[in-house]
Amino acid sequence: MTFLTDLTQAFRENASVANAGPMEAYMKHHFQFYGIKAPLRKSITKQIWTLHKTEVKNNTREIGLTLLQQQQREFHYTAMEILEKELRGKFVKSDIDLIEKTVTTDSWWDTVDFLAKYLLGNYLTQFPEETDTVISRFSDSDNMWLNRSAILFQLGYKSKTDAALLFALCKKHSGSGEFFIQKAIGWALREYAKTAPKAVIKFVSETTLKPLSNREALKNL
Repeated sequence: MTFLTDLTQAFRENASVANAGPMEAYMKHHFQFYGIKAPLRKSITKQIWTLHKTEVKNNTREIGLTLLQQQQREFHYTAMEILEKELRGKFVKSDIDLIEKTVTTDSWWDTVDFLAKYLLGNYLTQFPEETDTVISRFSDSDNMWLNRSAILFQLGYKSKTDAALLFALCKKHSGSGEFFIQKAIGWALREYAKTAPKAVIKFVSETTLKPLSNREALKNL
């Protein structure tokens, strides 16, 4: 595809070894980087996206998955941004398989948190009848990142948050020894506390949470 060819060329032309080292270190050397910082990467992507607007719109899912298969992390960021913008309000039910693929491919907090809120969260806003099935499956999975996504998908829901579901998920995973699960619980509760502080305080006071989750949940209260 022309979009992918042009994007790859542009990323290579703007690669920076000096930036790549620190960026890779920040991500614990889990991923390779071209060394293109976010503002420049987004500018490059926007220009090429605009040039190939029709191609991207007509091949969104294929392009997203192809970008995820590339080694450099910049491609992964671009993939999730394209999927979020092009599929927003236009999901089909089978896209849950695509979303699961994005969450479980080269998983780390820098992509999963975005995907949980903007892909999974928006998908379930469009198809609320799928929430119980999808979240149960993600929450019961052996994949920690799917668990984290289930806890975080309501970020931004505010007054539309299903508090009973949020609290049930937090309680279900409250004994986890995983840092990223403990952090997710605290973050989800802290975010909901902006809408319902008393409910969060009550839940935290009545639930045995890990110290990190407890601390994060009550940070702004």
